[in-house]
Parts: sequence; structure tokens; C-alpha cells
Amino acid sequence: MKKRLWLLASVFAITLLLSACGAKSKEDVVRGLNEKIEEMKGYKAKAKMTLKVGDEPQTYEIEIWHRAPDHYRVHLKNDKKEQSQMILRNDDGVYVLTPALNKSYRFQSDWPKNGSQPYLYASLVKDILEDKASIFKGVKDTFVFETKTRYQNNKMVPIQEITFHKKSLAPKLVKVMDTNRSQVISVDFSAFEFNPKFDEDSFEVKKNMTGAQLVVPVDAGEKEEGFTIKYPTAELPDVQLVEKEELDTGNGTRVVLTYGGEKSFTLIQEKAEVIPTMMLETEANGKMADLGFAIGEITENSLSWTYNGVDYLLASQDLTEEEMMTIARSVQGTGVK
Repeated sequence: MKKRLWLLASVFAITLLLSACGAKSKEDVVRGLNEKIEEMKGYKAKAKMTLKVGDEPQTYEIEIWHRAPDHYRVHLKNDKKEQSQMILRNDDGVYVLTPALNKSYRFQSDWPKNGSQPYLYASLVKDILEDKASIFKGVKDTFVFETKTRYQNNKMVPIQEITFHKKSLAPKLVKVMDTNRSQVISVDFSAFEFNPKFDEDSFEVKKNMTGAQLVVPVDAGEKEEGFTIKYPTAELPDVQLVEKEELDTGNGTRVVLTYGGEKSFTLIQEKAEVIPTMMLETEANGKMADLGFAIGEITENSLSWTYNGVDYLLASQDLTEEEMMTIARSVQGTGVK
């Protein structure tokens, strides 16, 4: 009996010691993150995103604005800052802007509620809340969670590691991993401000298009006539390139790559058309497709996107949406046009 009482007293003493040292359980931290989401009025953040797809990692700068409950502005810029894309969500819908081309697409979408987004705070917290089997640990001045992801069209990256600052519960680092636990995406936050002030028109399309064009002006198409032909590096069984055509459209060259086999598809590439005067706003017929480096439009049999001034169209009767997304993400430049 004395030994048992001594053991109980020891456990009680250790519990008091941990409480005194400020140690928090997984439940405490999850509760704190949930309260943060419910109480905050918004945030501004800056981060660097690295994608390890293909031969070389690709790095992008991201600026994120959020005004509760559902206004978002995500500005994605490549490392050379020559071209950018912006996702806007406001009362009128979801828009994808390409300032250098003076183009805007409007989507009927519930983004960002429809899956994981490694650079959005509420999405990261939702991933943690929905994964009851998530792994938690405290490391120095951070809290670290390992959770499942909720990507709709990318089952190849099922795991992520999310690191938060202990004091503020702001995100510090996100690592998204494949089935072999190799890192595919990383988002490294350099700044995060809770409850900032926003102008009334901070999430309007025209204002953001104009502001982005002051940094990256509309491309008049005079700098570079050609483009680099890109080939997908994703390997599908018994699928190979069977034909390459270069067609003169009158406005430039259109490259058509035809792949044959059980999962046949066609990849079309051509210089993107620039709208030099009034902004062109188009109603998208498909769904938003987040490729990481760009936002595209996906339908049952096609996926289209624009990157570095080139339009891409992937068409297939055989590929699933996930397979189309995989191929698009793997497109790499080989051979200069």
C-alpha cells in the first residue's frame, strides 16, 4: 500500500512539475489553434514555397492576405518575378488573375474549403482537427504536428508536417511528403501578422490587377518571340511520345505533342496571348486546378494552365483528373524553341 501511495504521489508531482514548466498536451494545442481561428479577424503572411518536381527544385514567393470570414488574396510569384498569378476570393466569387497577360478567370468554386492548402492557416488547422490520429510533439520553441493531407487530385502526397511557433501559434514551416516520406512541397513562412488592417477594396479584382501590373507590367510580347518546349517527366506504363508537330498559327508557333498507349493524351503549347488594353475577364467552365506553380482549369477530359507566358492544354479521354494533374506538375523544359 505504501509503495502504491508513493507511486501515485510521484505521478502527481511530475504532473505538477510539467504544468509549472508550461508543457502543453496535444489537446491543449489543438484547442488553442481552434480558438485562434474562431477569434482572429484575419492575417497577412509571407512565405517561400519550394516544389521538388522534376530535376530541379522550383522556388516561389507567396504573399497571403485573409480577412474573415472568407476573403482571400494569394499572390504567387516565381523566383525571377517576371510573371505572377493571384487568387482572389471576395463576395463575387473566386478569381485567378495573370497580371502580365491582363487576364482574369472567374470560377464557381468553394475554394479554399475543398482541400488542403499548405500556405493557408485555416486549412492547416482543419487538417489537424480532422486527423484524430495526428502525431504531436513539442520541439524547443515550436509545436509540430504530422497529419494526413486532404488533396482532392493528388493522392501521391498523403503526409504533411506542420510546425507552429509556440508563443503565437503562427505557422513556421510546412513539409508535404509523398508515400516514401520524401519532401515534395515546403512552405517556409518568413512573416505572419494576425488581425492586420485592410482597406475596404483590398480584395477587389481591378485594384489588385492594377497593383500587380505596377510591379510586373503587361508583357507586350516584344522581349521573346519563341518559347521553350516542355515535356512531361511523369512516367505512365506503356505510354510514349509518338508524334511532335509544330504548326504556324499566324500569331506564332503551336507545338502539339501526342502520346500513345493505354493512357494516351495530347499536350499543346503556344505563346500566351496578351490583352494590351482592357482587362479580359472570362467565366471558367471547369474547376480550379492548383498545380503549385500555377492555377489552371480542369474539366473531365482536359487541363489548361498558363506559365511564364506560355499556354498549355492537356487533353485526354483516358486520363483521370489526378493523372492529368500529375502529368502537368511534371512538365519540364528540354530543348529550346
